[in-house]
Amino acid sequence: MTLDLDIQYASKAADLPDESSFRRWVEAALAGRSEEETELVIRLVDEEEGGALNRDYRGKDYATNVLSFPFEAPPGVELSVLGDLAICAPVVQREAAEQGKPVEAHWAHLTVHGVLHLLGYDHQEEVEAEEMEALERQILEVLGFPDPYADDSA
Repeated sequence: MTLDLDIQYASKAADLPDESSFRRWVEAALAGRSEEETELVIRLVDEEEGGALNRDYRGKDYATNVLSFPFEAPPGVELSVLGDLAICAPVVQREAAEQGKPVEAHWAHLTVHGVLHLLGYDHQEEVEAEEMEALERQILEVLGFPDPYADDSA
């Protein structure tokens, strides 16, 4: 698989994952689920930009951890663009601390989660959520990370 990955570091947060980490996480999420050639942008943002994106695109006035923007080509145009992810660095770091998770594991989880959304997976219905979460667990296990839902009582 050929992955054209663009990481945009628009966050002032410290200790952000490097491009090779993002590449490894994205490739694991795409393995067997995407075309031979795929383009993807991951933009790391702070809360101001993350909140504006969440408000403008989802009608929710707060910064969330990850937003997925699947690419939809115009009719008759074939491109290998998967879409864009916006990941809010301060939210990821805060959630990891609040949930007692290693921050790298949380970064990996949210990257995988976002890529699966770009591939069409969702968690609005219980059956969809179970399928998506099982897939996330499998991918993260392959990457050497613990089950992100192990302590989730929801």
